[in-house]
Amino acid sequence: MARDNGSPKIHQLDSTRWSVTYVLVVVALCITFYILGAWQNTTPPALDPTSNLATNAGCDCPCLRPGGSSSTAAALDFDAHHESSLNETPATIDKFPPCDLNFSEYTPCHDRTRGRRFERAMLVYRERHCPGNDELIRCLVPAPPKYKTPFKWPQSRDYAWYDNIPHKELSIEKAVQNWIQVDGDRFRFPGGGTMFPRGADAYIDDINALISLTDGTIRTAIDTGCGVASWGAYLLRRDIVTMSFAPRDTHEAQVQFALERGVPAMIGVMATQRLPYPARAFDMAHCSRCLIPWHAFDGLYLTEVDRVLRPGGFWILSGPPIHWKKYYQGWERTQEDLKNEQDSIEEVAKRLCWKKYIEKEDLAIWQKPFNHIECIESRRMYETTPQICKNDNADAGWYKKMEACITPLPEVGGPDEVAGGVLEKWPERAFAVPPRISRGTIPGVDSRKFEEDNAMWKERVTHYKRIILPLPKGRYRNVMDMNANLGGFAAALVKYPVWVMNVVPASSNRDTLGVIYERGFIGTYQDWCEAFSTYPRTYDLIHADGVFSIYQDRCDITYILLEMDRMLRPEGTVIIRDTVEVLTKVQAITDGMRWNNQIIDHESGPFNPEKILVAVKTYWTADPSTQQ
Repeated sequence: MARDNGSPKIHQLDSTRWSVTYVLVVVALCITFYILGAWQNTTPPALDPTSNLATNAGCDCPCLRPGGSSSTAAALDFDAHHESSLNETPATIDKFPPCDLNFSEYTPCHDRTRGRRFERAMLVYRERHCPGNDELIRCLVPAPPKYKTPFKWPQSRDYAWYDNIPHKELSIEKAVQNWIQVDGDRFRFPGGGTMFPRGADAYIDDINALISLTDGTIRTAIDTGCGVASWGAYLLRRDIVTMSFAPRDTHEAQVQFALERGVPAMIGVMATQRLPYPARAFDMAHCSRCLIPWHAFDGLYLTEVDRVLRPGGFWILSGPPIHWKKYYQGWERTQEDLKNEQDSIEEVAKRLCWKKYIEKEDLAIWQKPFNHIECIESRRMYETTPQICKNDNADAGWYKKMEACITPLPEVGGPDEVAGGVLEKWPERAFAVPPRISRGTIPGVDSRKFEEDNAMWKERVTHYKRIILPLPKGRYRNVMDMNANLGGFAAALVKYPVWVMNVVPASSNRDTLGVIYERGFIGTYQDWCEAFSTYPRTYDLIHADGVFSIYQDRCDITYILLEMDRMLRPEGTVIIRDTVEVLTKVQAITDGMRWNNQIIDHESGPFNPEKILVAVKTYWTADPSTQQ
């Protein structure tokens, strides 16, 4: 009998149809549940009206609106208010005790008691000297009793609460110079200075009459020995951002006052170490009676200014010895002494190949050359000192000794070319491709990747605005980016009333701080296994992108988080981006730090392995009875 090799049997057809139907049903169900899940994840979590956060905020809408929350916890409260107290903090999360009141202004790497162990010559004892492992503290640095939320910018430029920085010393010591005045329960900053009794605004106008400060050419400045940073404060209205620094010395809390005003500043000193900034960073440098011996040590300090000054940049000096014929009696120095000092400074500037741009009344201005063609030639012909540095990383600025040699500029093709490249004027400079990138000096970064980075941070900041509603509304002023990379975060915030301290980890495989300065922003090098050179409670918002992945195998991340808490103002906000595994470790620590925190999804959605931890530091102050 012949075998039937024709069409399939009826039961075979039924089986095939059922298999296809089953697969289609399963696929349809998967798609349906995926859409439902995605819709549910994009719905903001409801704010529990019975929660403390809702009660304290006093608002009817959630202040946190994640675009994909990984948690259904109550929304975080970013508003400034003082209804929380130590008594309301659940005991279960109180792992880290408050430090004693005498730690309220603790600056770990600028501790004056520790500094006394070091030599006083060249102010070594005022440089960074960080605590060893046996000196680290595991407590939360407290705000002083009656601490209040600082005034909003621009009012903060002129006022600060006395209870936040209870020091009257400067108001007495500098009364005649109008640095600072006590006005009831607040300080008032008239804008005066040692060499600008008419006020910083008028003083800046005098400078502007000599070199243009308003055409966008000058964007970044450095103020050495800044006082309460009035010069930097009033330059901001001219779109010039200034890195002001001063030591923690007998002028109590001057840098703390600057930051309380919402003005960029750091604790720092001209001593033996290089400044923590890259070469060719600043368009303008300034010293107004800063008491730095510019002519001493073979002109070492002026040589360091030369390193961080851009080609064609200006150095401005007022105060001793400038205009000494008028002021020598008030300065209580002889005419001969002052004349010799000025002659010595002029000689150092000449050896650095600077030219005297102008001297008029109380101001003297020098200009750095645009390239080193003539400077190198003069060294060959006359063996002039200082010589050009050899085999030197010009950008190295972290625990590197100053050298009495001229930092070389990039080579040029002709005498009219600007070494390192020409910068766009501000504000175009913020988004123009920086010369360090266009010239290929940053490994792995070209113009295309720079543009992609800008687009990424624009998207991320848009996401942050949905999460942190007060971000664009003036709630924050002092912002820190702990791992700034190309400065994209700062660039995305450029239209907000904030300034950003862009930090590049000193051990980073790719040094990008020079790029950040070429974009017209400011920043510094830092090793996050150590404390930052600032006072407690000086930043409103701290951003940390991948910081804990970098440092988790280098040091105990607990101390990094405690340092963030020290720098953060009460009711300040933290944004931490990292992998889920790392953020879980971080959250386990922050749960004991009096922070309200929440892990939410990446802006691209729940399937991205990177997540975002958003935290708000609760308001609490020191118990006066804990003063030691």
